[in-house]
Parts: sequence; structure tokens; C-alpha cells
Amino acid sequence: MANRKQSKALVRKHIFPVRLSDIELDLLRIKSLDAGMSASELMRRNALMRPLPKRLSKISLQTYWELGQIGNNLNQLVKATNTALKIGRTLPADPELLKELLELLHQCRRDITSDDVEDEDSEEEESDDDWEAD
Repeated sequence: MANRKQSKALVRKHIFPVRLSDIELDLLRIKSLDAGMSASELMRRNALMRPLPKRLSKISLQTYWELGQIGNNLNQLVKATNTALKIGRTLPADPELLKELLELLHQCRRDITSDDVEDEDSEEEESDDDWEAD
């Protein structure tokens, strides 16, 4: 068989160095053998052909930031409550309730970052159904 000439744009002439630990290099060699391709081809496919994770929407980022600000305010209120407890003054708020609120806020922030990717995936699935009227 005659060698086919490739387009100049498709010829691989650039080298991109990557640092790997001994363990990572061994894993790369094992995976490339299992896949039946060179380590270079395996890395190209993993780096260039796999979709990147979805980015968070602007609304989710803004909500995440706002919840962080509320959390900071709650931290200040908790500190003031603990200080009032120590010096025997009237408490500005119930310490247990504040701790529960703070944990709920942290959970909301975690949910926003994980749900946003799932929501975008479900929106893509729903976009196949044309039954909704806009």
C-alpha cells in the first residue's frame, strides 16, 4: 500500500512536554496497552476528544457568592453570641439555631455547584422533547 499524504494541518510536528510521576507513567503505559494504542494517542484522545465539564451559570455563581456573604454575616452573629455567652450578656440569637443556619447555607452552596451541572444535562435531555410551548 502506498502512503497517503496528509494535509499539512494534520501533520503532528509539535511536542508538548508533560511531567509525570513514576506511578502516573506506569499507569499511562498500562492504560495505553489495554486500549491498544500509543500513550500519545491515548493522551490526545483524553485531552482533546472528551467534553469538558460544564461551567456554572452566572446566576449560580452570583447565588453562590450571595450565600457566602450571608454565611459571613452568620459567622459574625455566632461570634457575637458566643462572646455574649462568655461575658454573661443577653444573647442576640440562639447559638444552636445559628449553627444550623450556617450548616444549611454551606449545604446550599454545595448543592448549587453540583446541581448546576446536572440541571444543564437535564436541560439538554429535555430539549429533545418539543412538547413545551414557549
